[in-house]
Amino acid sequence: MSKQTEQANNGAGLSVIGVVIGIVGCVIITASSVYTALKMGALPWPTIFTSITALMLLRLFGHRSLNEANVTQIIMSAGSMVAGGLAFTIPGIWMLGYTDQVGWAQMLLVALAGTLLGLVCTALIRKRMVEESDLEYPIGVAAAETLTVSQAGGKTGAKLFGSMAVAGIWSLARDVLGVIPAMLFAIPIPGVAFGLYNSPMLLSVGFLVGGTAMAFWFGGAVFANLGIVVGGTAMGLWDVVGAQGIVQSLGMGLMMGSGIGVVVRDIIPKAVRQLRARKNVQGSATGGGTSGLRRMDAGGLGLMAAAAALLVCFGLGLSPLATIIVVALGFVTTIMSAQSVGQTGIDPMEIFGLIVLLAIAALGESSQVKLFYVAGVIAVACGLGGDVMSDFKTGHILGTDPRQMWIGQAIGALLGTVVSVAVMTALVGAYGTGAFGPGQTFVSAQASVVATMVSGIPNLPAFVTGLAAGIALYCLGLPSMMIGLGVYLPFYMSLTAPIGALVKLVYDRFRGKDHEEEGIVIASGLLGGESIVGVIVALVTVAMSLMG
Repeated sequence: MSKQTEQANNGAGLSVIGVVIGIVGCVIITASSVYTALKMGALPWPTIFTSITALMLLRLFGHRSLNEANVTQIIMSAGSMVAGGLAFTIPGIWMLGYTDQVGWAQMLLVALAGTLLGLVCTALIRKRMVEESDLEYPIGVAAAETLTVSQAGGKTGAKLFGSMAVAGIWSLARDVLGVIPAMLFAIPIPGVAFGLYNSPMLLSVGFLVGGTAMAFWFGGAVFANLGIVVGGTAMGLWDVVGAQGIVQSLGMGLMMGSGIGVVVRDIIPKAVRQLRARKNVQGSATGGGTSGLRRMDAGGLGLMAAAAALLVCFGLGLSPLATIIVVALGFVTTIMSAQSVGQTGIDPMEIFGLIVLLAIAALGESSQVKLFYVAGVIAVACGLGGDVMSDFKTGHILGTDPRQMWIGQAIGALLGTVVSVAVMTALVGAYGTGAFGPGQTFVSAQASVVATMVSGIPNLPAFVTGLAAGIALYCLGLPSMMIGLGVYLPFYMSLTAPIGALVKLVYDRFRGKDHEEEGIVIASGLLGGESIVGVIVALVTVAMSLMG
């Protein structure tokens, strides 16, 4: 490391200008994350995007510290995990027809309880999961490398915001002006939504996910739509409606099985090895879990945990026993989430929410709406306590103060609760609760899985088959989550996203590894541009309806 780079790394982490930039970025990133998660059924972790953006904007004010850029990007990105936790669970309530029982107040309570719980968990497990473990946190390492490389300067910012502008203009022309079609090459096939979706965002998802994972995604889509729906119907094995129930159940089983597979293959064996290695060490259970936060903060963390419990108990209406279990399992599932992210870069937060949901249901809780609340609280907590560990890994590599990173996380997460709820409320106001679910404007794949688990599975044998296959495939090292997405999502999405992956293959072939970061920046800008415009259109629609 050069002397100049070392001096840049040693600069301040938390600064006034960094907080201001982070807050503005948090509003934009969180809003776009809500839209992306609902629309695409996925939420690409925005660390690379926010890292580059933070460093570039800080340079405009003469700030070049990588530590400051890291803290700033944590503020910018933390809210997106709150967005994911809400988007992956709450829309399921509307899918089941409870349209009048959940409004902005209930969503805010769910988001705030999950955020407080996630912040406490982050403080308690950070040192153990980041500094003392051998977890890789590939996204965190990539972010650290990106910051180091981007420090040299260049035209990164122009490419980022230029691609955002292109995607935004394209989306306006499609969704507002109607001068370009939303669907291309559509063919009427019973039970199959065949066509290409004219979406820069979906193409970017394919580019960022990459060829191998997209091949499994596309393979799952072909098997489900052309095999089960078209082929099975033609052979007289079932009708179109029955085929769709099989596909939906199989896809949900695969996705849930993938989440369980993470626990079975990655988390439990690792936890057992760590316990065996530490069982003879005196005081191993309490050694330094809150390092990086002052001991006097223990009382503050206790108050935050108590506040989360009170919100769950009195705000959301769960019993004291159920509340205790939610908080306790919240810590357990957050550790599982952090290990999953550290080993695979994947956080099946809604699956962890389902696990706790089923535990509360086993206690006799019969209110389906309250069960969704439980899943939402856990999903938000796991997002913050799990995915944000990648940011702490970035900070560990760069030498950023953990306390300043945690403060940045708290700022972004708390702001993200408000922004996420506001955007969800705006989308419901603009499109109605009927716009959420399979085949609708917002597919909300994960929330649909939760809804189906709560209300009843269309085809139980198909679900069990998918569940077993998901676990087995993941344990064999195959991306069963991607296969499940291909099976579950509308076929037009699975036809479009692979084009982005093909573009990446061609790009890598002709541009080479030296320009890989450039492609990621452009794809991130395209994704962000369409999602941000989508949120703006929804907000304008709501405003116009109120005025009219």
